[in-house]
Amino acid sequence: MKTKKVEQGTLLVLLLMAVIYPFLSDRYMLSVGISVLLMALLGQSWNIMSGYAGQFSFGHAAFFGLGAYASSILYVDHGVSPWIGMIAGMAVAALVGVLIGFLSFRYKLRGDFFALVTLAFAEILRVLFNNTKALKAATGILIPYKDVWSEFQFANDRIFYFILLAMVIAATIFIGLMSRRKFGVCLIAIKENQEAAGSLGVPVLKYKLLAMAISAAIAAMAGTFYAQYYGFIDPTVVFSAAISVEAIVPCIIGGAGTLGGPLLGALIIVPLKELSNNLFEGVNGVNMIIYGVLIVLFVVFCRDGIYGTVIRRLKGARS
Repeated sequence: MKTKKVEQGTLLVLLLMAVIYPFLSDRYMLSVGISVLLMALLGQSWNIMSGYAGQFSFGHAAFFGLGAYASSILYVDHGVSPWIGMIAGMAVAALVGVLIGFLSFRYKLRGDFFALVTLAFAEILRVLFNNTKALKAATGILIPYKDVWSEFQFANDRIFYFILLAMVIAATIFIGLMSRRKFGVCLIAIKENQEAAGSLGVPVLKYKLLAMAISAAIAAMAGTFYAQYYGFIDPTVVFSAAISVEAIVPCIIGGAGTLGGPLLGALIIVPLKELSNNLFEGVNGVNMIIYGVLIVLFVVFCRDGIYGTVIRRLKGARS
């Protein structure tokens, strides 16, 4: 009970901070807040597949990029509202995720092999979108600006902030509900011992594919938001390995397989990234070096992440 209260209290504090933050921030700090929420949403998408189901993905940029491109092409070329395009992008990403998962899980690819498959697929999509004229090739897509709700365009960045905050809250609530029901329990069982879970009647392939689809759909939702907020997408960015890393890092730092881990991880990582960019202005790749060092340190010395370690110790003290 104490552990549950601490977890609920932590999430409530994070929520209150997130609601108050935009009213105390200038435009730059508001953009930092949006970056925190975007990384948190990406982290929660990765958390479902890898934190709960234990299937380590290194290719979430594939789903992020598909969401960004699907909604943008539908909007720019066919006049479809990005809100509808976002749903279409989520559906496309979910289908692609199921396809990748089926081809991988059907042939029993797990661990490092599955991670390499997802990384390779994201790279294939980057090359494909970078060299196909019908997909705007290397020129990218410029989103025309209109301050209209139906076009997912707003002059006030606070509106973007609160829409993204609603997405993060929805994803977090979904994961919280999932973790307390049969689906979440089965995913954790698969993560702990796939063979044992299967021998007890858990439909392993079905649940892994479902987790893959949900994870991919949330990443695609983040991709649509990115496209509408920044107004321009390019395959070298939205399909890059850096996006996949930014889905992983908050979970490793905060705690994979925990509800608040990706949120706390994003809250730590994004300000650290901004600080490093300001201190080492003009030096490319510094943030990736910092990510790499942090991942190594946390994997070696704090494998459950900050949030996960606190929760685990509270449970240990209680028992």
